[in-house]
Amino acid sequence: MANSFQYGDLLIKSGDTVVVHQIIQEGEKKRIQKFEGLVIKIRKGVNGTFTVRKLAKGNIGVERIFPLNSVWIKKIELKYPAKARRAKLYYLRAKKTKRDLKFKKDEKRVAVLKKKTTKAAKEKIKGKNASSTPSKKAGK
Repeated sequence: MANSFQYGDLLIKSGDTVVVHQIIQEGEKKRIQKFEGLVIKIRKGVNGTFTVRKLAKGNIGVERIFPLNSVWIKKIELKYPAKARRAKLYYLRAKKTKRDLKFKKDEKRVAVLKKKTTKAAKEKIKGKNASSTPSKKAGK
């Protein structure tokens, strides 16, 4: 059984492909940096962390460890929910190509994710339509 953690309304498990939007501060400036990769480890608790691994140019593996309760993480996007049978995916460090890092899609979680996104999109459209309609002034 793969480890998992709840981020907002998303359930993120080991084996999922995620995009982590992290706030980077350089002097006075702040910017957002994206890190996209595969979740290979989740450690729960007060000081919980999750490790994301991606293959950079030239098939060089890059891993970053993010704290679960960090103020520097702006958001986490779930790009590809997958089914993994292990909690720690350390064996993927030996894999050298992106094709080797693919897992089967978790169809149940994909369906739930689609429902949430379509519902949010419909609410967003309704909100735009309500704000774009001109208000009728009384007395004219």
